[in-house]
Order: sequence, then structure tokens, then C-alpha cells
Amino acid sequence: MIKVVRGNPTPEELAAALAVVQARAAAANRPEGEAPPPPAAWSDPARVAQHRTPPPGPQSWARTYWPT
Repeated sequence: MIKVVRGNPTPEELAAALAVVQARAAAANRPEGEAPPPPAAWSDPARVAQHRTPPPGPQSWARTYWPT
């Protein structure tokens, strides 16, 4: 149970504070030695730059879309 002692928070502020408390509680309840889950592959910045861009030239604009 969370009790607001001072001030008058908006519903959004209260929801944000509750989300932080819940996240901290979930992290504290993780069994010791268990690693956090790996981040999703779609968020890996290396995925964006897998292929080198073609060198500049007359037809380079046409080759930028297709991977080599």
C-alpha cells in the first residue's frame, strides 16, 4: 500500500512512482545468481549497420537499398 504523505500528485505522477516501485520490487525478488533477461534483438544498434554502404558514384543511389 502506498500512502501520499505530502502534496497532491496527479494520477500520472502517482502511476509513474508506482511503476518505479514495482520495477524495483521485481528486481529485488529475482533469485540470486540469475542474470537479467537479454535485450531483444531488434534493439541492437549493430543490426542497423550490418552492411557497408557502397562508395559514392553515379549509380550508388540505386545500390543503397539492396544488401550486397
